[in-house]
Amino acid sequence: MVKHIILWKLKETLTPEDKEAVKKDIKVHLESLAGKIPGLLDVIVHTDPMVSSNADVMLDCTLEGKEALAGYQKHPEHVKVADTYVRPYTEVRMCMDYETAH
Repeated sequence: MVKHIILWKLKETLTPEDKEAVKKDIKVHLESLAGKIPGLLDVIVHTDPMVSSNADVMLDCTLEGKEALAGYQKHPEHVKVADTYVRPYTEVRMCMDYETAH
């Protein structure tokens, strides 16, 4: 299995109200991908970081393997969500993918 972890920092130009709305949209739409993309086993989006954090949103996905990750990344439903609800509102993206036994 593969874990796909993304951390995003939202654009500083967003108001606090806009940031809350954006975080809600990111969570709803990314988590809605569960069951729509082959090999995507689990999707959790965290939007309530502690004050000690320097990221606003975290995506935590579990996929069947490397091939499933490659398919997820280019899947039209994922691309649509990323282009509509994530990329226009984020200024920093960090990713870590790794293999896990469970």
